[in-house]
Amino acid sequence: MSQVTHNHSHSLNRFAVIPTAARLNADPSYTGKGVTIAFLDSGFFPHPDIADRILAYHDLAAEQVSLDADAPIVPVQWHGTQTSVVAAGDGRLCQGTYCGLASSSKLVLVKASQQGSITEENIARGIEWIIENREQYDIRILNISLGGDQDVPCSKSIIDQAAERAIENGIAVVAAAGNSGQEGLHSVPPANSPSVITVGGYSDNNRLELEALDLYHSNFGFTADGTLKPEIVAPAMWVAAPILPRTEAFQQAQALQELVAAPDFLLPRLLRELAEDARLPASLRGEDLPTIRRHIEELLRNLKIVTAHYQHVDGTSFAAPIVSSVIAQMIEANPQLTPGAVKSILISTASRIANGAAIRQGYGVLNAARAVELARTESHELNVRGCSPPRVENGRLWFIYHDDYAESVSLAGDFNGWSQESLPLSKNENGLWFIEAQAPRPGHYQYKFVVNGHRWVDDPSNGMKVLDNYGGLNSLLVLE
Repeated sequence: MSQVTHNHSHSLNRFAVIPTAARLNADPSYTGKGVTIAFLDSGFFPHPDIADRILAYHDLAAEQVSLDADAPIVPVQWHGTQTSVVAAGDGRLCQGTYCGLASSSKLVLVKASQQGSITEENIARGIEWIIENREQYDIRILNISLGGDQDVPCSKSIIDQAAERAIENGIAVVAAAGNSGQEGLHSVPPANSPSVITVGGYSDNNRLELEALDLYHSNFGFTADGTLKPEIVAPAMWVAAPILPRTEAFQQAQALQELVAAPDFLLPRLLRELAEDARLPASLRGEDLPTIRRHIEELLRNLKIVTAHYQHVDGTSFAAPIVSSVIAQMIEANPQLTPGAVKSILISTASRIANGAAIRQGYGVLNAARAVELARTESHELNVRGCSPPRVENGRLWFIYHDDYAESVSLAGDFNGWSQESLPLSKNENGLWFIEAQAPRPGHYQYKFVVNGHRWVDDPSNGMKVLDNYGGLNSLLVLE
């Protein structure tokens, strides 16, 4: 396998972005060791940050039957390479700065594009291939940063049905919500699937202060099945991702990086040598040094280049693999976690952006450290899809709630006049709060749990929500 040449600096320029680990205050003691993540994406390149940890590669269209670092690089390889490196890269081409949170994990890469396009049939086939090969490669997580054509009920989508089967087979499925929230679009398969962990985005404006958080324009809202998506939001801007080697983009980044780091006495000579590679206008050679430097820095900023091998990218395509990398840390900390437990922990440790609409962010901002810590101590027997939404059995209605820090929980809704006292939950031997109550008459009912007598929360196990007229959400119970 060909190696990337190293006749250039790996240092960062002054437009460098915050590494994911620092941005999330993640636990550095977990790196996804012993965990396999599958990526279903447009295509892949065996980037040095992940090449030695790729267990398997499969091309659904048989166009690129093997990963060859010496083969010509084509556009479809960019997206999948960037998503996989964001999650699992070891940062070897940036002295470890832009290391993914799952930098010790193993990878299975499945290419879904065919002649540059991605069909719903190929997405579904890709998920099925991963299910069929899950035991051989011990696949625990599937990241999908692409989607189908339109939001339809889960029962009518071959992608959603395949995603639900993957979860039933012990694979935590993570999907990008999409980037068209400003256009009022909802998430599409598999991101609209009820059991999938759908990831929207936020921006921290490349700052560490919590007050810097703004919501990204992710797809959001109620799906055709009535489920609210996304469940969680993660960084969707200022995310460092690789520039593919031997491409014009890399050639330009390398030249610009060398120019911006050059001392004044060398800059005129280097400008003559590197102007073509850097895509600089010939007229710049006659300008003074401050003008030349301003032009170089403007190009670096506009192209989002942070070092010769990396640029910063945006989109929920990159928020999703960040969540996948945290899940790899969680499973390393506790290999017994089911997909349902993973989802429950992620949403129970998230917190909403105070000035952002709840309908746009689900349960809020990913909290990597808290999620891993709770995963490490989790011992509850959560079923494969987590604590089930309310169910009716023999005229009785069952609710289950998971909160390790709750001292008391009660159920309040339309069916009991929103009383905080009449329907208290009990804690069972598995540490889960539950209640069995007489089922009300058929109809639509809104409800919440009241935790410790003062904290009102919508049911994290029930994806069906409605606005509560107070900036938050009520859970919706439909009895027929």
